[in-house]
Amino acid sequence: MFRFLESTVADYMTTSVKTASRNQSMAELQAQFETDDFNAYPVVENDDVIGVVSKFDFLKCFAFTPNSLVPQYEALMKQTVGDVMTAEFIYVTPATKLTRVLQLMTEHRLRSVPVIAGERRLVGVIAREDIMRALKDAVPHDA
Repeated sequence: MFRFLESTVADYMTTSVKTASRNQSMAELQAQFETDDFNAYPVVENDDVIGVVSKFDFLKCFAFTPNSLVPQYEALMKQTVGDVMTAEFIYVTPATKLTRVLQLMTEHRLRSVPVIAGERRLVGVIAREDIMRALKDAVPHDA
């Protein structure tokens, strides 16, 4: 397990990342979720991450209370990702230890975390599957 304790995000992150843009409509976002079967996307503008949009964010705009009117589906689908994204989000850097990523994922029930370098430059994503692979790699193969 020592190998896992020493591993960083850079060792296991995915560098080819699919993203969403602030100006995408909810209809376009829904199609992207269906195509990729991802739970969330970093929202990128000029190569900088400005937020994260998840299936939960998508669904949240359809929730209503007894005190609110139910908006029309077509009107909601015309909203943009910028309207529903989460602007304050958890992220890590390539140098972050995987133990910290594991802690963040379990505490906040995250499936993936954007990897950012510099101010807000997206360089990758680290997902649950990456952590699971790192844990497996940390065990001697003859054990």
